[in-house]
Amino acid sequence: MSQTDDRRRFILNTGAAAAAVAAAALTPNAYAAGNANNKYADPANPMLPPSNMELDLRRTALVVIDPQVDFLSPKGVAWGAVGDSVKEHNVVENIGRLFAQAKKSGLTVAVSPHHYYPTDKGWKFEGALEKLMHKIGMFNRAGPYNLSGFEGSGADFMPEYKQYIHDGKTIIASPHKVYGPEQNDLALQLRKNRIEQVILAGMSANLCVESHMRELLEQGFEVAVVKDATAAAIVPEGDGYLAALINFRFIANAVWSTQEALARMGSKA
Repeated sequence: MSQTDDRRRFILNTGAAAAAVAAAALTPNAYAAGNANNKYADPANPMLPPSNMELDLRRTALVVIDPQVDFLSPKGVAWGAVGDSVKEHNVVENIGRLFAQAKKSGLTVAVSPHHYYPTDKGWKFEGALEKLMHKIGMFNRAGPYNLSGFEGSGADFMPEYKQYIHDGKTIIASPHKVYGPEQNDLALQLRKNRIEQVILAGMSANLCVESHMRELLEQGFEVAVVKDATAAAIVPEGDGYLAALINFRFIANAVWSTQEALARMGSKA
């Protein structure tokens, strides 16, 4: 038998063994049991270690991604894809509750918005969702220094959040352009405020929220994702929320419900 045949057999055998171990670990009492009636439920017997993240509110920021009309309002151009998920997880109200408690507790609050200007429509290549967003006019603005038509548009912030965002204290980062914060000043703003821990919420789960989570972790921040303060598109290609939730569990320092996050932020309710 050739060396190539030996290597092929080793790879096949190793892969089969790994698959068997994974299957035994996840069924029937762990993942399947926890998700018998709710595909988003936490596993009954998780394999991964529990979180030990504890907040130091002096070094903690609430970061909300894309709290904008196009994602979170029935008037938004993405509502047909994300609306059911937004409603199921009560995202609009939960983000509002996080904003309110963060302000009450004196936390640093930052928003990372998504805006497209006419020059962004000249990109020579795009991914699938970029193509779609540009096609439907998502987050469109007249220009970086032009606010004509902005008030109440899909690119504007949700009206119920403006009292928190426009209070003169909230950091509004420059816009991100694809999904992550690599192209904006969010990380710089957090560092300049001596922030080390981030509570992450906003839209959408498997795109901008997950990308922000990954980049902030890579930059050394401790990140907790609020799982019911985000949602995602559910389309024939897949359930974006479920995809993100699995990665949140694998990657984030903590995954909390809104109620858990509020309690850790100092809520007495």
